Amino acid sequence: MRITTSILPPLIALILCNTAMAQSEGLTSSPYSLYGLGVINQTSIGKFNSMGYSGIGLRTDTGINNLNPATYSLIPQNSFFYDIGIVGEFNSFENNSDSESKTTLNFSNLAFAFRIDDRLGAGVTLIPYSDVGYSLLGIQTNIEGSNELFESNVTGLGGLNDFRFNVGYGLTETLRFGLSASLLFGNIEETESLEIGSGYFELTETTNYSGFRLGVGAQFDLTDKITIGGTLQLPVSLSGSLKRSVLKTLVESEIVVEEDEGDSVADFKLPMELGFGLGVKLGDFLTVSADYKKNFWDNTNQSEKIGVYQDQDIYALGLEYVKNPKGRKYGDRIRIRTGFNYDNGYLAINNKKIDGYNFTIGVGLPTGFFTNSYLNLSYSYGLKGQIENVLIEENYHVLTLNLSLEDLWFKKRKIR
Repeated sequence: MRITTSILPPLIALILCNTAMAQSEGLTSSPYSLYGLGVINQTSIGKFNSMGYSGIGLRTDTGINNLNPATYSLIPQNSFFYDIGIVGEFNSFENNSDSESKTTLNFSNLAFAFRIDDRLGAGVTLIPYSDVGYSLLGIQTNIEGSNELFESNVTGLGGLNDFRFNVGYGLTETLRFGLSASLLFGNIEETESLEIGSGYFELTETTNYSGFRLGVGAQFDLTDKITIGGTLQLPVSLSGSLKRSVLKTLVESEIVVEEDEGDSVADFKLPMELGFGLGVKLGDFLTVSADYKKNFWDNTNQSEKIGVYQDQDIYALGLEYVKNPKGRKYGDRIRIRTGFNYDNGYLAINNKKIDGYNFTIGVGLPTGFFTNSYLNLSYSYGLKGQIENVLIEENYHVLTLNLSLEDLWFKKRKIR
């Protein structure tokens, strides 16, 4: 399978627009997206979705590794990598009294990477940073000055995008450094609606956030089979503005009041993120990847109405098996992957952190013999939270499809 270079530029432009707008349609239905900026996205690029989202220390020269910018220095000469992803998610929720399930489907990422010079590569990625998609139905509230109640419905939608430029340089054959610069942007829209008698009231609050973030990465080959890596994302304060829109309907007459001027809201602080990774190749057929990340939420001094942000630890492990990466038989070149990820959470409610874990499996199907082009499929099953106090147990199934392509550019033709 191959996409010609004449088609790719307009295709990328089209998907870039769709991906940037995708947040308005919802990428999650998790009730935990109610808090902060929503659910922090774990979905990665290409094969890493099926390897427990690990890869900080993985030496990669056959595709895009967005987990460590240092790997961009390994892009082969004349190679141009593309990665386009789609994600589907099925969520089921349960608490002490009720259960519910929802399904969402949308774009997950757009990325490309290329070689600039000897030991120097760069690339651009666009992925959701956080996702918001929740519905709270039948919330009962007292009417002030009386014993009567009214019911309202609250829905939230949106999230933030991470548009990132990465560059990697190999100082030597075994030591590589990388730099990333991210533009974080997006909005979260919350709508509350209610009916009282013959009247209808709807309040919509749209909060826009934006900010610029820097990160660095490094990799070092201890041997030709063992690589260690590290990443650092600097803390940043996202500036925000708030816009309110009010709709009132009284006896079939409609009144709309909208504030054009955006109100300022408190900055949302993202923590410093520190990551370490190990990549090991056992022969030519098995690759092992292990990561640890620490996100310093304590230093942001932030809290929600019913919870506080606390330091977060993430552990990830991934495996990839291929019988013969250069085999003539198609089955020999199929890559089988699996992984595990545990996140102890960053938000504590009633002194109980919302932790979670997931198992991943996947397969990489070659789409060509002479290029590193794959159709990457992955499945993840995970659990978050628990049935206790006001918490909800969430089970989710995630299916991702990534079209990971390699195109050969600037290759000189031989004239005989």
